[in-house]
Amino acid sequence: MDQTPTTEPSPQGEGPGTATVAAADHEAPRTTANTKAVLSVENLKMYFPVKSSGLIRRTIGHVQAVDGISFQLPTGGSLGLVGESGCGKSTTGRLVTRLYEPTAGKIEFEGRDIANVSARSLKPLRREIQMIFQDPYTSLNPRHSVGAIIGAPLAIHNILPKNKILPRVQELLEIVGLNPEHYNRYPHEFSGGQRQRIGIARALTLQPKVLVADEPVSALDVSIQAQVVNLLQSLQREFDIAFLFIAHDLAIVRHFCPEIAVMYLGKIVEIADRETLYSRPHHPYTQALLSAVPDVKQAAIGGRRERIRLEGDVPSPINPPSGCRFRTRCSLAQEICARAEPPLLQIGKRHKVACHFPGELGHHPEKPITPRLLGVDDTGAPDPGAAPAAEVGNDPGFSDTWFDLERRSMAKA
Repeated sequence: MDQTPTTEPSPQGEGPGTATVAAADHEAPRTTANTKAVLSVENLKMYFPVKSSGLIRRTIGHVQAVDGISFQLPTGGSLGLVGESGCGKSTTGRLVTRLYEPTAGKIEFEGRDIANVSARSLKPLRREIQMIFQDPYTSLNPRHSVGAIIGAPLAIHNILPKNKILPRVQELLEIVGLNPEHYNRYPHEFSGGQRQRIGIARALTLQPKVLVADEPVSALDVSIQAQVVNLLQSLQREFDIAFLFIAHDLAIVRHFCPEIAVMYLGKIVEIADRETLYSRPHHPYTQALLSAVPDVKQAAIGGRRERIRLEGDVPSPINPPSGCRFRTRCSLAQEICARAEPPLLQIGKRHKVACHFPGELGHHPEKPITPRLLGVDDTGAPDPGAAPAAEVGNDPGFSDTWFDLERRSMAKA
Protein backbone atom coordinates (compact mmCIF):
# COMPACT_ATOMS: atom_id res chain seq x y z
CA MET A 1 0.00 0.00 0.00
CA ASP A 2 1.20 3.48 -0.78
CA GLN A 3 2.53 5.03 2.43
CA THR A 4 2.87 8.57 1.13
CA PRO A 5 1.28 10.95 3.64
CA THR A 6 -1.96 12.42 2.49
CA THR A 7 -2.00 16.12 1.75
CA GLU A 8 -4.25 18.75 3.25
CA PRO A 9 -7.06 19.93 0.99
CA SER A 10 -6.59 23.46 -0.24
CA PRO A 11 -8.32 26.23 1.72
CA GLN A 12 -10.42 27.00 -1.33
CA GLY A 13 -11.68 23.42 -1.42
CA GLU A 14 -13.10 23.33 2.07
CA GLY A 15 -14.89 26.55 2.76
CA PRO A 16 -13.89 30.15 3.43
CA GLY A 17 -10.40 31.20 4.32
CA THR A 18 -9.15 32.89 7.47
CA ALA A 19 -10.36 36.35 6.47
CA THR A 20 -13.89 35.05 5.97
CA VAL A 21 -13.79 33.14 9.24
CA ALA A 22 -12.77 36.28 11.11
CA ALA A 23 -15.47 38.36 9.46
CA ALA A 24 -18.54 36.11 9.65
CA ASP A 25 -19.88 35.32 13.11
CA HIS A 26 -20.99 31.81 13.99
CA GLU A 27 -24.41 31.67 15.61
CA ALA A 28 -25.20 29.24 18.42
CA PRO A 29 -27.61 29.20 21.38
CA ARG A 30 -26.91 31.81 24.05
CA THR A 31 -27.37 31.62 27.79
CA THR A 32 -30.31 33.66 29.08
CA ALA A 33 -32.33 33.50 32.26
CA ASN A 34 -34.62 30.89 30.65
CA THR A 35 -32.02 28.90 28.72
CA LYS A 36 -31.52 25.33 29.83
CA ALA A 37 -27.84 24.78 30.59
CA VAL A 38 -26.24 21.43 29.87
CA LEU A 39 -23.30 22.38 32.13
CA SER A 40 -23.28 24.70 35.13
CA VAL A 41 -20.11 25.54 37.10
CA GLU A 42 -20.40 27.29 40.47
CA ASN A 43 -17.57 28.61 42.66
CA LEU A 44 -15.12 26.10 41.17
CA LYS A 45 -11.64 25.95 42.72
CA MET A 46 -8.48 23.99 41.98
CA TYR A 47 -5.47 24.35 44.30
CA PHE A 48 -2.32 22.37 43.54
CA PRO A 49 -0.15 21.69 46.62
CA VAL A 50 3.45 22.93 46.69
CA LYS A 51 5.73 20.50 48.52
CA SER A 52 8.95 21.30 50.37
CA SER A 53 12.22 19.62 49.40
CA GLY A 54 13.95 17.09 51.60
CA LEU A 55 13.14 13.72 53.08
CA ILE A 56 9.87 14.81 54.69
CA ARG A 57 7.90 16.60 52.01
CA ARG A 58 5.39 18.92 53.60
CA THR A 59 2.84 21.16 51.92
CA ILE A 60 4.15 24.72 52.17
CA GLY A 61 1.66 26.43 49.88
CA HIS A 62 -0.85 26.05 47.08
CA VAL A 63 -0.95 27.13 43.45
CA GLN A 64 -4.39 28.70 43.11
CA ALA A 65 -4.86 27.78 39.48
CA VAL A 66 -8.64 28.26 39.53
CA ASP A 67 -10.18 30.20 42.40
CA GLY A 68 -13.96 30.44 42.52
CA ILE A 69 -15.28 30.73 38.96
CA SER A 70 -18.91 30.37 37.87
CA PHE A 71 -20.45 30.07 34.39
CA GLN A 72 -23.05 28.20 32.36
CA LEU A 73 -22.84 26.40 29.04
CA PRO A 74 -26.15 26.28 27.12
CA THR A 75 -27.30 23.13 25.38
CA GLY A 76 -25.80 23.12 21.89
CA GLY A 77 -24.13 26.49 22.54
CA SER A 78 -20.59 27.82 22.80
CA LEU A 79 -18.68 29.68 25.49
CA GLY A 80 -15.23 31.07 24.77
CA LEU A 81 -12.60 31.16 27.53
CA VAL A 82 -9.72 33.58 26.91
CA GLY A 83 -6.82 35.06 28.86
CA GLU A 84 -3.04 35.08 28.94
CA SER A 85 -0.96 31.98 29.61
CA GLY A 86 -1.17 30.69 33.17
CA CYS A 87 -4.60 32.22 33.94
CA GLY A 88 -6.26 28.82 34.49
CA LYS A 89 -8.06 28.22 31.19
CA SER A 90 -6.73 24.72 30.50
CA THR A 91 -7.12 23.74 34.16
CA THR A 92 -10.78 24.75 33.92
CA GLY A 93 -11.20 22.53 30.86
CA ARG A 94 -9.63 19.56 32.65
CA LEU A 95 -11.85 20.14 35.67
CA VAL A 96 -14.98 20.16 33.53
CA THR A 97 -13.95 16.83 31.95
CA ARG A 98 -13.01 15.56 35.43
CA LEU A 99 -9.41 14.81 34.50
CA TYR A 100 -8.76 16.73 37.74
CA GLU A 101 -10.80 16.46 40.92
CA PRO A 102 -11.68 19.99 42.06
CA THR A 103 -10.67 21.34 45.45
CA ALA A 104 -14.12 22.88 45.92
CA GLY A 105 -17.18 23.95 43.97
CA LYS A 106 -19.89 22.37 41.83
CA ILE A 107 -19.87 21.02 38.29
CA GLU A 108 -23.45 20.22 37.36
CA PHE A 109 -23.98 18.22 34.18
CA GLU A 110 -27.66 17.98 33.24
CA GLY A 111 -28.58 18.79 36.84
CA ARG A 112 -26.22 16.28 38.48
CA ASP A 113 -23.16 17.40 40.45
CA ILE A 114 -20.16 15.47 39.08
CA ALA A 115 -17.45 17.35 40.97
CA ASN A 116 -16.74 14.58 43.47
CA VAL A 117 -18.25 11.40 42.02
CA SER A 118 -16.21 8.20 42.05
CA ALA A 119 -14.17 6.88 39.13
CA ARG A 120 -16.74 4.11 38.56
CA SER A 121 -19.58 6.63 38.40
CA LEU A 122 -17.57 8.75 35.99
CA LYS A 123 -17.28 6.06 33.32
CA PRO A 124 -20.75 6.58 31.81
CA LEU A 125 -20.21 10.35 31.99
CA ARG A 126 -17.08 10.03 29.85
CA ARG A 127 -19.40 9.32 26.95
CA GLU A 128 -21.11 12.68 27.41
CA ILE A 129 -18.12 14.99 28.01
CA GLN A 130 -15.07 14.77 25.74
CA MET A 131 -11.99 16.90 25.10
CA ILE A 132 -9.91 18.00 22.12
CA PHE A 133 -6.36 18.49 23.36
CA GLN A 134 -4.08 21.34 22.38
CA ASP A 135 -1.21 19.35 20.84
CA PRO A 136 -2.51 17.20 17.96
CA TYR A 137 0.58 14.96 18.07
CA THR A 138 1.36 14.23 21.73
CA SER A 139 -2.33 13.56 22.41
CA LEU A 140 -2.21 10.56 20.02
CA ASN A 141 -0.41 7.33 20.88
CA PRO A 142 2.35 6.88 18.24
CA ARG A 143 2.30 3.10 18.74
CA HIS A 144 -1.35 2.77 17.74
CA SER A 145 -2.89 3.09 14.32
CA VAL A 146 -5.52 5.71 13.67
CA GLY A 147 -8.18 3.01 13.55
CA ALA A 148 -7.17 1.74 17.01
CA ILE A 149 -7.09 5.28 18.45
CA ILE A 150 -10.56 6.23 17.21
CA GLY A 151 -12.06 2.82 17.87
CA ALA A 152 -10.78 2.49 21.45
CA PRO A 153 -13.71 4.40 23.08
CA LEU A 154 -16.20 2.15 21.26
CA ALA A 155 -14.49 -0.95 22.62
CA ILE A 156 -14.02 0.41 26.16
CA HIS A 157 -17.67 1.40 26.52
CA ASN A 158 -18.99 -1.67 24.64
CA ILE A 159 -20.91 0.51 22.21
CA LEU A 160 -20.49 -1.77 19.19
CA PRO A 161 -19.43 -5.37 18.59
CA LYS A 162 -15.88 -5.80 17.33
CA ASN A 163 -16.91 -6.53 13.74
CA LYS A 164 -18.71 -3.17 13.49
CA ILE A 165 -16.05 -0.92 14.99
CA LEU A 166 -14.01 -0.54 11.79
CA PRO A 167 -16.96 0.66 9.64
CA ARG A 168 -17.79 3.22 12.33
CA VAL A 169 -14.16 4.40 12.45
CA GLN A 170 -14.12 4.83 8.67
CA GLU A 171 -17.39 6.76 8.87
CA LEU A 172 -15.90 9.14 11.47
CA LEU A 173 -12.77 9.66 9.36
CA GLU A 174 -14.97 10.64 6.44
CA ILE A 175 -16.99 13.03 8.64
CA VAL A 176 -13.85 14.96 9.62
CA GLY A 177 -12.59 15.11 6.03
CA LEU A 178 -10.01 12.30 5.99
CA ASN A 179 -9.67 9.29 3.71
CA PRO A 180 -11.50 6.33 5.36
CA GLU A 181 -8.98 3.93 3.85
CA HIS A 182 -6.16 5.40 5.94
CA TYR A 183 -7.40 3.86 9.20
CA ASN A 184 -4.32 1.62 9.33
CA ARG A 185 -1.82 4.45 9.20
CA TYR A 186 -0.02 5.92 12.22
CA PRO A 187 -0.10 9.52 13.56
CA HIS A 188 3.38 10.40 12.26
CA GLU A 189 2.17 9.77 8.69
CA PHE A 190 -0.25 12.69 8.84
CA SER A 191 0.20 16.45 8.80
CA GLY A 192 -0.59 18.68 11.79
CA GLY A 193 -4.05 19.61 10.51
CA GLN A 194 -4.88 15.98 9.76
CA ARG A 195 -3.75 14.89 13.23
CA GLN A 196 -6.04 17.50 14.75
CA ARG A 197 -8.88 16.05 12.69
CA ILE A 198 -8.04 12.62 14.08
CA GLY A 199 -8.30 14.08 17.60
CA ILE A 200 -11.68 15.56 16.70
CA ALA A 201 -12.86 12.21 15.31
CA ARG A 202 -11.81 10.48 18.53
CA ALA A 203 -13.71 13.06 20.60
CA LEU A 204 -16.84 12.53 18.45
CA THR A 205 -16.75 8.74 18.67
CA LEU A 206 -19.15 8.55 21.63
CA GLN A 207 -21.37 11.43 20.39
CA PRO A 208 -20.81 13.68 23.42
CA LYS A 209 -23.10 16.47 24.56
CA VAL A 210 -20.21 18.68 25.76
CA LEU A 211 -16.89 19.09 23.97
CA VAL A 212 -14.01 20.97 25.62
CA ALA A 213 -11.73 22.33 22.87
CA ASP A 214 -8.41 23.33 24.45
CA GLU A 215 -6.56 25.51 21.93
CA PRO A 216 -7.76 23.30 19.05
CA VAL A 217 -6.12 25.40 16.32
CA SER A 218 -3.15 27.10 18.02
CA ALA A 219 -0.61 24.55 16.70
CA LEU A 220 -1.85 24.79 13.10
CA ASP A 221 -1.02 27.00 10.14
CA VAL A 222 -3.36 29.91 9.55
CA SER A 223 -4.91 28.37 6.41
CA ILE A 224 -5.51 25.09 8.25
CA GLN A 225 -7.00 26.93 11.24
CA ALA A 226 -9.87 28.17 9.08
CA GLN A 227 -10.58 24.63 7.85
CA VAL A 228 -10.64 23.13 11.37
CA VAL A 229 -12.85 25.93 12.75
CA ASN A 230 -15.29 25.46 9.87
CA LEU A 231 -15.28 21.72 10.58
CA LEU A 232 -16.08 22.27 14.28
CA GLN A 233 -18.94 24.60 13.34
CA SER A 234 -20.52 22.09 10.97
CA LEU A 235 -20.15 19.31 13.56
CA GLN A 236 -21.80 21.49 16.21
CA ARG A 237 -24.77 22.15 13.97
CA GLU A 238 -25.06 18.50 12.93
CA PHE A 239 -24.69 16.85 16.36
CA ASP A 240 -25.96 19.68 18.64
CA ILE A 241 -22.75 19.72 20.70
CA ALA A 242 -22.06 22.33 23.39
CA PHE A 243 -18.52 23.75 23.16
CA LEU A 244 -16.25 25.17 25.85
CA PHE A 245 -13.78 26.82 23.48
CA ILE A 246 -10.42 27.69 25.07
CA ALA A 247 -8.09 29.82 22.96
CA HIS A 248 -5.66 32.73 22.75
CA ASP A 249 -6.75 33.90 19.30
CA LEU A 250 -9.46 36.47 20.04
CA ALA A 251 -10.53 36.69 16.38
CA ILE A 252 -11.36 32.98 16.21
CA VAL A 253 -13.11 33.07 19.60
CA ARG A 254 -15.21 36.03 18.46
CA HIS A 255 -16.25 34.13 15.34
CA PHE A 256 -17.04 30.83 17.06
CA CYS A 257 -18.54 31.83 20.43
CA PRO A 258 -21.62 34.02 21.03
CA GLU A 259 -20.49 34.44 24.67
CA ILE A 260 -16.97 34.93 25.98
CA ALA A 261 -15.43 34.83 29.45
CA VAL A 262 -12.10 36.52 30.24
CA MET A 263 -9.87 34.98 32.91
CA TYR A 264 -7.02 36.52 34.87
CA LEU A 265 -4.99 34.67 37.52
CA GLY A 266 -7.62 32.04 38.25
CA LYS A 267 -10.62 34.40 38.21
CA ILE A 268 -13.24 35.33 35.62
CA VAL A 269 -13.02 39.13 35.39
CA GLU A 270 -15.60 39.70 32.66
CA ILE A 271 -18.16 37.65 30.77
CA ALA A 272 -20.51 38.94 28.09
CA ASP A 273 -21.92 38.38 24.64
CA ARG A 274 -19.33 38.95 21.93
CA GLU A 275 -20.85 42.19 20.62
CA THR A 276 -20.67 43.81 24.06
CA LEU A 277 -17.29 42.40 25.02
CA TYR A 278 -15.49 43.44 21.84
CA SER A 279 -17.13 46.84 21.37
CA ARG A 280 -17.75 47.96 24.98
CA PRO A 281 -15.48 46.09 27.43
CA HIS A 282 -15.74 47.40 31.00
CA HIS A 283 -12.83 45.72 32.80
CA PRO A 284 -9.36 47.31 32.47
CA TYR A 285 -7.76 43.93 31.77
CA THR A 286 -10.21 43.11 28.97
CA GLN A 287 -9.58 46.54 27.47
CA ALA A 288 -5.82 45.96 27.54
CA LEU A 289 -6.22 42.48 26.07
CA LEU A 290 -8.35 43.71 23.17
CA SER A 291 -6.04 46.65 22.48
CA ALA A 292 -3.31 44.17 21.54
CA VAL A 293 -5.43 42.57 18.79
CA PRO A 294 -4.63 43.87 15.27
CA ASP A 295 -7.64 45.67 13.81
CA VAL A 296 -7.71 44.97 10.05
CA LYS A 297 -10.65 47.29 9.37
CA GLN A 298 -9.03 50.21 11.17
CA ALA A 299 -5.75 49.63 9.36
CA ALA A 300 -7.59 49.80 6.02
CA ILE A 301 -9.00 53.27 6.74
CA GLY A 302 -5.82 54.53 8.36
CA GLY A 303 -4.81 55.10 11.95
CA ARG A 304 -4.11 52.65 14.74
CA ARG A 305 -5.89 51.69 17.91
CA GLU A 306 -4.10 52.97 20.99
CA ARG A 307 -2.24 50.12 22.68
CA ILE A 308 -2.73 49.78 26.44
CA ARG A 309 0.53 48.53 27.91
CA LEU A 310 0.33 46.85 31.29
CA GLU A 311 3.22 47.44 33.66
CA GLY A 312 4.77 44.76 35.82
CA ASP A 313 4.58 40.99 35.67
CA VAL A 314 1.67 38.67 36.40
CA PRO A 315 1.68 37.91 40.16
CA SER A 316 2.39 34.39 41.36
CA PRO A 317 -0.71 32.19 41.78
CA ILE A 318 0.94 30.81 44.92
CA ASN A 319 0.67 34.20 46.62
CA PRO A 320 -1.86 36.29 44.66
CA PRO A 321 -2.57 39.93 45.60
CA SER A 322 -5.24 40.67 48.17
CA GLY A 323 -8.56 42.04 47.00
CA CYS A 324 -8.60 42.44 43.23
CA ARG A 325 -5.91 40.29 41.63
CA PHE A 326 -5.43 42.73 38.76
CA ARG A 327 -4.79 45.75 41.00
CA THR A 328 -0.96 45.48 40.84
CA ARG A 329 -1.09 46.21 37.09
CA CYS A 330 -4.18 48.42 36.97
CA SER A 331 -4.05 52.20 36.48
CA LEU A 332 -7.43 52.61 38.22
CA ALA A 333 -6.48 50.83 41.46
CA GLN A 334 -7.35 52.53 44.74
CA GLU A 335 -7.31 51.47 48.37
CA ILE A 336 -10.56 49.53 48.11
CA CYS A 337 -9.00 47.31 45.43
CA ALA A 338 -6.47 45.99 47.97
CA ARG A 339 -8.99 45.51 50.77
CA ALA A 340 -12.06 44.06 49.07
CA GLU A 341 -12.39 41.59 46.23
CA PRO A 342 -14.85 42.89 43.60
CA PRO A 343 -17.81 40.55 42.92
CA LEU A 344 -18.61 39.37 39.42
CA LEU A 345 -21.49 41.82 39.16
CA GLN A 346 -24.10 41.69 36.41
CA ILE A 347 -24.27 45.12 34.81
CA GLY A 348 -26.35 44.33 31.74
CA LYS A 349 -28.75 41.81 30.30
CA ARG A 350 -25.86 39.53 29.35
CA HIS A 351 -22.82 41.24 30.82
CA LYS A 352 -20.90 40.64 34.06
CA VAL A 353 -17.72 42.33 35.29
CA ALA A 354 -15.55 42.00 38.42
CA CYS A 355 -14.27 45.53 39.02
CA HIS A 356 -14.83 48.31 41.56
CA PHE A 357 -14.58 50.91 38.74
CA PRO A 358 -16.27 49.34 35.68
CA GLY A 359 -16.80 51.49 32.62
CA GLU A 360 -16.04 51.88 28.95
CA LEU A 361 -12.52 52.91 28.03
CA GLY A 362 -11.95 56.49 29.19
CA HIS A 363 -15.22 56.59 31.14
CA HIS A 364 -14.44 54.74 34.36
CA PRO A 365 -16.04 56.26 37.49
CA GLU A 366 -13.87 58.17 39.94
CA LYS A 367 -15.46 56.49 42.95
CA PRO A 368 -16.07 52.75 43.34
CA ILE A 369 -19.59 51.46 42.65
CA THR A 370 -19.42 48.37 44.88
CA PRO A 371 -19.19 49.67 48.52
CA ARG A 372 -22.95 49.58 49.15
CA LEU A 373 -23.13 46.03 47.80
CA LEU A 374 -20.23 44.87 49.97
CA GLY A 375 -21.11 46.83 53.13
CA VAL A 376 -17.87 48.86 53.10
CA ASP A 377 -16.86 52.47 52.56
CA ASP A 378 -14.99 53.86 49.56
CA THR A 379 -11.66 52.69 51.00
CA GLY A 380 -12.84 49.13 51.58
CA ALA A 381 -13.05 49.43 55.38
CA PRO A 382 -16.16 47.94 57.04
CA ASP A 383 -18.98 50.49 57.22
CA PRO A 384 -21.01 50.12 60.46
CA GLY A 385 -23.95 51.92 58.91
CA ALA A 386 -24.16 49.71 55.83
CA ALA A 387 -25.29 46.14 55.47
CA PRO A 388 -23.90 44.07 52.60
CA ALA A 389 -26.37 43.04 49.97
CA ALA A 390 -27.19 39.41 49.32
CA GLU A 391 -24.18 37.44 48.10
CA VAL A 392 -23.38 38.40 44.52
CA GLY A 393 -20.96 37.00 41.99
CA ASN A 394 -21.48 33.25 42.39
CA ASP A 395 -24.59 32.83 40.25
CA PRO A 396 -23.42 30.91 37.17
CA GLY A 397 -26.13 32.26 34.87
CA PHE A 398 -27.66 35.61 33.97
CA SER A 399 -30.57 37.12 35.88
CA ASP A 400 -33.54 39.19 34.71
CA THR A 401 -32.31 42.01 36.97
CA TRP A 402 -28.91 43.70 37.04
CA PHE A 403 -27.06 46.72 38.39
CA ASP A 404 -27.44 49.79 36.18
CA LEU A 405 -24.12 51.67 36.17
CA GLU A 406 -25.62 55.00 35.15
CA ARG A 407 -28.44 55.07 37.69
CA ARG A 408 -26.46 53.16 40.37
CA SER A 409 -29.54 51.05 41.03
CA MET A 410 -31.07 47.75 39.99
CA ALA A 411 -32.71 47.49 36.59
CA LYS A 412 -34.99 44.86 35.09
CA ALA A 413 -35.55 43.58 31.60
